[in-house]
Amino acid sequence: MPSVISIKQLYKTYDGGFQALKGIDLEIEKGEIFGLLGPNGAGKTTLISIVCGIVNATSGSVHVDGHDIGPDFRKARSMIGLVPQELTTDAFESVWDTTCFSRGLFGKPKNPRYIEQILRALTLWEKKDAKIMMLSGGMKRRVLIAKALSHEPQVLFLDEPTAGVDVELRKEMWDVVRELRDSGVTIILTTHYIEEAEEMADRVGVINNGEIILVQETESLMKQLGEKQMKLLLHESLPEIPADLATFELDLTEDRMSLTYTYDTMRERTGIAQLLGKLNEHEIRVRDLETSQSSLEEIFVNLVKRPE
Repeated sequence: MPSVISIKQLYKTYDGGFQALKGIDLEIEKGEIFGLLGPNGAGKTTLISIVCGIVNATSGSVHVDGHDIGPDFRKARSMIGLVPQELTTDAFESVWDTTCFSRGLFGKPKNPRYIEQILRALTLWEKKDAKIMMLSGGMKRRVLIAKALSHEPQVLFLDEPTAGVDVELRKEMWDVVRELRDSGVTIILTTHYIEEAEEMADRVGVINNGEIILVQETESLMKQLGEKQMKLLLHESLPEIPADLATFELDLTEDRMSLTYTYDTMRERTGIAQLLGKLNEHEIRVRDLETSQSSLEEIFVNLVKRPE
């Protein structure tokens, strides 16, 4: 799959010496949903701001569908839509007027049919004449997406798109983002809702201290880095774990009625068969098994806590 955004050796040092980005290399493919994760201060906002032409890089290059954001800024920027985290809209304008105005800012000719199509897709059509100040937070968020899409960009940056939105509206927004992806728009999503990235992103990039520490398909990441746990529910209370089971690193619950075994799903041998055999030798009877896998949040926390 060809890259729509190509970032090479991107550095940013602010006045005062703070180095926000340290040699970022990143390729974002056409038509994917890319989740950019990182703790506060990791460099997410700086990276997005440079790609969108809001902040100048200290060095390095960014190309949007082959257009350099330096010498070919106008063309590159016209291909990008940005939905900021803050609800920054003119409260006294109507939904229709603010969306049409945003299209005009990019020099696009009037196209009422296209604007109607966007507003209908975002369930804003019935609110097209409403003043933005009268809308709910979720609706205002949709207006920001409509404004960002008004000039028909190929790439859409969503910076915390569901911040402050309730669970039901959040899931509706997920559907909207998937529909945009299906229409051919590349989505770059920053979020602090880990389940959002886990649910939606085709690939995940983790940034920490100004460096990309991992880029991988979400499903593959879960398989490779996610520890799996097996909980063995016992028929009878177990006073203590037999000494010759110590190599399995088992945890005995406080009620002594279950054992937890953590194993790496990528190892050739998980050790489960051997463990069950050993339990049988000790006449420790298991009445049921439960398995669970690490969430992306747990994986993320482990990644950013890795020593330098």
